[in-house]
Amino acid sequence: MGQYFTKHMDMNESITTMTLDSADLRILDCLQDDASLSNQDLARHAHVSPATCLRRVKRLLDGGIIERRVALLSAEKLGAGLSAIVEITLDRQGAEHLMAFESKVLTEAAVQQCYQVSPGPDFVLILQVPDMVAYQALVMRLFTQDANVRNVKAFFSVRRGKFEPRIALPRA
Repeated sequence: MGQYFTKHMDMNESITTMTLDSADLRILDCLQDDASLSNQDLARHAHVSPATCLRRVKRLLDGGIIERRVALLSAEKLGAGLSAIVEITLDRQGAEHLMAFESKVLTEAAVQQCYQVSPGPDFVLILQVPDMVAYQALVMRLFTQDANVRNVKAFFSVRRGKFEPRIALPRA
């Protein structure tokens, strides 16, 4: 019996359901460890044929289960060693104000993650910048010059204990 998952869609799209079996889950588990595996190696690790593996990965991509495949880079080694978790509260929370703020922050490369949250602040952002000077410049661009930003509360990472984008998969 396969697991059923729903795919979150935009408001204009419908919600779809995809059945995942144990082979799909093994493929996903392998890809979470190393998305650079060749199809041959992925098939071997997931215990399926290469043709089956290729077909299933395409289905998982098309179904939105696999959003994208990326490389995780070392921020410190690339000169972007300051991590900040920032809470933003807006003065006006109408849908158009929330969307306008989100659209603006999504254009910034330093914004790694953006969450609209409730209750509490309106947004939580995860930022990665080279240093405090770069952070201050970003604050000026995104928050200080925006008349709708009421409050900014920043937390700076002094040590990263864990960073793991892996999602716990159900057992087949």
